[in-house]
Amino acid sequence: MDDWPPPVRETAAQRALRLDEEREAKRVNDEIDLALEAERLERQKRKVDVKILLLGQAESGKSTILRNFQLQFTPQAFRAEAAAWRAVIHLNLVRSVTFILNLLSDAPSSPTTRTRAYAPSRPSHATSLSHSTGHGHPDFPVEINAGDYAHAPAPLVHMTDELRRLCMRLSPLRTVEAGLAQFLSADSESHPRAEPAHRVTERAFEVSVCPGSKWKALFGPAPHPTALADTRTSQRAHPPHYEELEDARRVIEACREDMVALWQDETVQESLKNHSMALEFQSGFFLDEVDRIAVPGYEPSPSDILKARIQTMGVEEHILKMETVADNGQTWGIYDVGGSRGQRAAWIPYFDDLNLLLFLAPMSAFNQVLAEDHSVNRLWDSFYIWNTICSSRLLNNVTFVLLLNKLDLLDAKLKAGIQFRRFVTSYKDKPNETDSVVGYIKSKFSAIYKQHSPPGRLLRVHVTCATDSKATSIVLERSEHCFLLAPH
Repeated sequence: MDDWPPPVRETAAQRALRLDEEREAKRVNDEIDLALEAERLERQKRKVDVKILLLGQAESGKSTILRNFQLQFTPQAFRAEAAAWRAVIHLNLVRSVTFILNLLSDAPSSPTTRTRAYAPSRPSHATSLSHSTGHGHPDFPVEINAGDYAHAPAPLVHMTDELRRLCMRLSPLRTVEAGLAQFLSADSESHPRAEPAHRVTERAFEVSVCPGSKWKALFGPAPHPTALADTRTSQRAHPPHYEELEDARRVIEACREDMVALWQDETVQESLKNHSMALEFQSGFFLDEVDRIAVPGYEPSPSDILKARIQTMGVEEHILKMETVADNGQTWGIYDVGGSRGQRAAWIPYFDDLNLLLFLAPMSAFNQVLAEDHSVNRLWDSFYIWNTICSSRLLNNVTFVLLLNKLDLLDAKLKAGIQFRRFVTSYKDKPNETDSVVGYIKSKFSAIYKQHSPPGRLLRVHVTCATDSKATSIVLERSEHCFLLAPH
């Protein structure tokens, strides 16, 4: 646009230069306006009607609850991600196998050598949580053994020639595991760290992905058969890295019978027991379902996706557009905040404008310690976090929902003979039965809540198994109702 009036005695060259500069200035200004408008629209799009925060220690089940939210309220979007979760489930399966291979790799060929591994030592003393431990820990109405994990010799296990041949046939799964792990974490700053083959740890290594859905975007829906028949369109029909994923799938299918044989092998079960390792109690365990998963055309069921395990680093923000009739059009923002000690400092900024706080406490972790600190019992850590958030004034007007999670694993551990009172000494001589233990844990969380909460704040307590989609859907419906009844 020409300036008016134009400069006096402006030459033609000067005028051309001025007009070029004005056009460039207008272009830059228009770009800024477009960027500001795009930012405004993005903010508007991200504005949510309901803000929900998921809190709890690492492996408490937060991500599984989030998937339950997606299954319950955005089922179409949930089903669209099945291809991505198939790769995660295959990785979960393979890493359980390679974990066993690593455990057996140092097994003696003759009964003369001992292997060593991480195994829980019997706690030699109790730490009373009714007194300060010197680290600023609050008062708790519970006493928990301060057991730790130490190197301990495992009893001898003789590895037969047949088992050695079986392990050799399964060795290609190591390459599959490495490839899937690298593929899933391709956008992550921190890549998965596998333990060396000669070192035995208490669990299979974790694969970490960055927050967001980048890793899911690497996968596309399976190509339609008619598209595959047309060689001109087959390349476009395949999702990215389709051939690499197909190669991994074919190896897994070829190893199906050997994986079944490995898990059913008496020597393997004896070795796991001797090392105090129960893979079936860990997240992402699929070794007991190999015949269903390691087959052509396998499509993950909702239950499979809920069971799958992948570690997310940082804060996961999920904006869910409600698809159900009752909530159609509403937008929910659900924030899954990392639960490890190093990530808890990031929680406070998410307390602002919060409607509903879901805290997950894994009851089955009573005999486990934090991965980042083997001196801290995980159940005690859940009490500690609960005490902290109940005491926060920033949450005085927020509705609380406490999910006492992993009921199925707690029940399995107690039925396997693991004594709750060995780790929670204040439980004393009460029955080692699920109902009694659940009631005890619930009463302690309730006592902490009553001690540190302002009058009138709402609390709902549910006992859950997050991988049970039907039971959890009822809890989520009640939580939604709880929010609707809460004062705003």
